[in-house]
Amino acid sequence: MLFFIEYCLVAASIAASYFFPNLGARWFEGAGRVLDCLARRRGLAVVGVGLLALVVRAALLPVLPIPEPGIHDDFAYLLMGDTFAHGRVANPTHPMWIHFESFHINHRPTYGAMFYPAQGLILALGQVIAGHPFVGVWLCAGAMCAAICWMLQGWLPSRWALLGGLLAVIRLGSVSYWANSYSGGALPAIGGALVLGGWPRLKRRRRAQDALVMGVGLAILASTRPYESLFFCLPVGVALFAWMWGEKGPPLRQSLGRIVLPLGLILAATVGGMAYYFWRTTGNPFRTPYLVNVETYMTVPYFPWQPLRPIPHYRHPVMAKFYLRDWQMQDYQLARSAPVRVLLTKALDLWRFYLGPVLTLPLLVAILPRRPLRRWFTGKTGFLWLVCGVSFFGMALTIYFIPHYAAPLTGAIYALLLQGLRRLRQWRWHGEPVGLAAARWAPAICVLMLLVRAAAPALGLPLPVEWSHTWGSTHFQNLDRADALARVAGQPGDHLVIVRYESGHLSANEWVYNQADLDRARVIWARDMGSAANEELIRYFPQRHVWLAEADLGPPRLLPYVERTDRHPPSRGTP
Repeated sequence: MLFFIEYCLVAASIAASYFFPNLGARWFEGAGRVLDCLARRRGLAVVGVGLLALVVRAALLPVLPIPEPGIHDDFAYLLMGDTFAHGRVANPTHPMWIHFESFHINHRPTYGAMFYPAQGLILALGQVIAGHPFVGVWLCAGAMCAAICWMLQGWLPSRWALLGGLLAVIRLGSVSYWANSYSGGALPAIGGALVLGGWPRLKRRRRAQDALVMGVGLAILASTRPYESLFFCLPVGVALFAWMWGEKGPPLRQSLGRIVLPLGLILAATVGGMAYYFWRTTGNPFRTPYLVNVETYMTVPYFPWQPLRPIPHYRHPVMAKFYLRDWQMQDYQLARSAPVRVLLTKALDLWRFYLGPVLTLPLLVAILPRRPLRRWFTGKTGFLWLVCGVSFFGMALTIYFIPHYAAPLTGAIYALLLQGLRRLRQWRWHGEPVGLAAARWAPAICVLMLLVRAAAPALGLPLPVEWSHTWGSTHFQNLDRADALARVAGQPGDHLVIVRYESGHLSANEWVYNQADLDRARVIWARDMGSAANEELIRYFPQRHVWLAEADLGPPRLLPYVERTDRHPPSRGTP
């Protein structure tokens, strides 16, 4: 529904630009003068964009409250954040770990998430300073918008960089799933912005601090999305090397002292930190937790031309179903049988998340050939297209795609959008400023759609859960599990919840996820493994109240476990 409204507004703006090109011109000019005053103070503009993102997201809390975790990635990252918040890099394997197996979680050789550590550190920051990991997500979203504005200042005039930062606040930092889930997106976008923003500054000023900023960006990318970042950084690395050793590059001594040394120090620290993390979690500094999880559970490879791996031993039917018959296997078969369709789907998902109808026209204008044509392939714009093209090539090779896989590209995409808006402003039709009017209406529609999105619950507008993820959709939240957790945690004492699924269980609706310190957690979630195995687990936790959660019933049912067996533990209340 929101996409339909956006389409209608875009069509109306195009018609208004053609028939009434001066409509609202005085208001737009006044707003532009105000923004110009702020844009000239570049540092203040960056800080202002970041603070605005924080204020907007906080103001939306009545209609977009703190999200509950939903998808498997959310729970895995929360486990990582909880681990770091307790001052640990990894957790020891629990003696009863078989009962707690779940998706994207390793239990051997250590207990923890399969992912890279940076997002977990952000969640741990929120948990430590404010008692909730969402605070880390909130702060990261604000920092992302500020970083995008800072990056754009290196590529575009200040007023356009400020506009790009404001668009990032509207489209990414407030209602997108990057600001409303625990799965990440904002952090690799920050890393990409620091790399791209540092590159033109390094060429102009040749300062060690710009190299340090680029190094920090590379460190963030390496510790969030290393595969996609490899393709993203390849053009930047080649350009940096060619510039340093070219005729227009700095002297060798200056290159070594101001560029190579700062970058080398940051990268060496990153490699050392990652190796330490891998060693503590897997016992091998060269073996990642991701690889451990792949070897333990996954049959589907990362690339479609690879054969299926041998089927591992699964201890729980729900996990066997997920890895052997659910969407992973389906996506693998589709990627092998219809690669063009998969590629187009990835491009469509990228378009829906980053652009939508309102920002499509500016990008199309940016794509139009230039005169002379060579300028399309050279200069700043050509370099940004090269970065986007190489990065998309890397993402096209894999089976899976979710928009945050492309997060390092965010700054480059926004720079190209703004270049398109700048070109669009120059277009005239029979002497009338039609392009100028269209360029003005695009950000105005973004603001209007943010207001519509905020008012959607009150207006009764549907907000579907979409795995393609758009700013107008809802990220999946496991509200049934959250409700059960609140009911159990509201009871006195410590609790053990045994989760039972029906045969047609949807693997996305997973309930069995736990905190880092299992023995000290007030509520522990475990899988139903039959009476004998359940009794073994209950004997291990003799002081806990035991519940049975039947997650697939409508609505889900939560009862004392004694009502489902012949055991007679001490009397306890029913939440």
